[in-house]
Amino acid sequence: MPEASGSPGVLTTSPATDRAIALLTAFVRLGVRHIVLSPGSRSQALALVAAELERVQAVELHVRIDERVAGFLAVGIAVERAAPALVITTSGTATANVHPAVLEAHHSGVPLIVLTADRPEELRCIRSNQTTHQPGMYGPAVRFSVDLPAPAGEPGESDAAAAVAEQAWSAALGTQTGTPGPVHLNLAFREPLSAAVPDLSDWSFPSAGRAAEPPSVVPGRSVLELDSPARTVVIAGHGAGPDAEEFARSAGWPLLAEVSSGSRFGPNLVVAYRELLAEPQFGGTVERAVVFGHPTLSREVPALLRRPEVEVIVVAPTGAEVYDPDRSARIVSAVRVDRNATDPSPESRAWLGSWVFTSRRLLEQRVVEGADQLVPDVDAGRSHDPADRLTFARAELAAVRAPISRTMLADALWRFTWPHDRLVLGASRLIRDLDRTVAGKRIPVHANRGLAGIDGTVSTAIGIALAAPAATGVTRVLLGDLTLLHDVGALLFGVGERRPTLQVVIGNDGGGTIFDGLEVAWSAPPEAMERVMLTPQKVDVGSLAAAYGWHFTRATTRGELDQALSAPPEGTSILEVPLPR
Repeated sequence: MPEASGSPGVLTTSPATDRAIALLTAFVRLGVRHIVLSPGSRSQALALVAAELERVQAVELHVRIDERVAGFLAVGIAVERAAPALVITTSGTATANVHPAVLEAHHSGVPLIVLTADRPEELRCIRSNQTTHQPGMYGPAVRFSVDLPAPAGEPGESDAAAAVAEQAWSAALGTQTGTPGPVHLNLAFREPLSAAVPDLSDWSFPSAGRAAEPPSVVPGRSVLELDSPARTVVIAGHGAGPDAEEFARSAGWPLLAEVSSGSRFGPNLVVAYRELLAEPQFGGTVERAVVFGHPTLSREVPALLRRPEVEVIVVAPTGAEVYDPDRSARIVSAVRVDRNATDPSPESRAWLGSWVFTSRRLLEQRVVEGADQLVPDVDAGRSHDPADRLTFARAELAAVRAPISRTMLADALWRFTWPHDRLVLGASRLIRDLDRTVAGKRIPVHANRGLAGIDGTVSTAIGIALAAPAATGVTRVLLGDLTLLHDVGALLFGVGERRPTLQVVIGNDGGGTIFDGLEVAWSAPPEAMERVMLTPQKVDVGSLAAAYGWHFTRATTRGELDQALSAPPEGTSILEVPLPR
């Protein structure tokens, strides 16, 4: 193999490098703008080409030493861009560490492309170092999987690699099947594993990348037109999007929208849907439910959908899996209201009004009765009587100094998040607190609800923040203390990499108190409950933040919380909010 002049030991060419160039440049031309890389020897050709692509500003490269972090970072990027991000790993256990992110992408329908380096055929199944069975290792979770043999420098190999990139891109977006999700390219490489990467400055790359093609409707799913006067509720689970709100409003039916649905706004919104579904005069009279997205935050919704007398229609334009608790729903690609039908009857309007107004009264009652809601008397503050003004000032000071509850934290975070911001919610008690209390507001909210695990939450939020448009404000992620600790490796950025404006808000109650609300809390011995379910912790979060170079703030009162949320520092920061058990 020839060497570069004046550079002893540096190869001028290598089939591995040629394969990496052909594959990665093809992905860039298709629209990839972010590559997430975990280092390793077998993947060095891919890594060095990725570095060159970053040098010529064709991509933004993110280096992470933990493959699980890398995978969820790419999930966040793909969620924000609605287009695939690339994850590159070396061989062996590195490939298995991406599996959690692959599963989340599968169940959430997020386009993701995983490139795993591997040994060539002759080194497999002989206990070669860092070698396991990688082809097909993600099983049915991927939309497309291929094991590419090691390149040998033969003519046509680059064109074949580019063709595989086209297949992977289309499969990840679900353009043919209507089921976007992850894909897996297992790439064998022989030594020499890399060579000098040529200057790619003169290569022609599109300035913005090819627009991501919207997935097709899943074959066999029809469009359903509804005009029946049946007592109907519209349920919007995670990822339902604005279509659910538009449909509920056009049909004149109550909208039961979860906080991460993308549908939690509009005049038909019913925030207190849990309480109303449990009441016979509301939930007991439902005749039909139209479901968008993936409901995950209540027990009342699946209980409703399992009732034999309730007709269930699930709107699933994409997706390999469909939310159908009773396995009896009618699955359609879309629903619309019959425009030839007459306006809603007085009975239908009364049905909608009873849900909406009762929900509002329940929310107002919570505010009045909540012990943490210390609202000063505004009229007293305007009074000419010094005693009244003094009373107002004391009440105002008491409100500012009030200790923070979960409800207060949820309300404050919601108030300080605007449409140009991003809000990411971890899988803890706090997402349910928001879902129970916050009013309608059209803001971007994301949560990893495909499998609703606590893993990868910070990584996903960082990915969303990195991929967000330049005009985006603050990306905030709300999570519990265990969720932060589970993904603590996400706090480590590559040296010299861009840090977005991201505020991690941790509600720290010292353990997994979400289990306090489950039956196990009453049936298990207290010592065992504490040890194996709550898993208490006493980590110094401030020291943790300092170790990773993050700005740190601690808020213990309402005033401190409002100040911290209203003016987060630039770059990455952690806001710790101690919460009572």
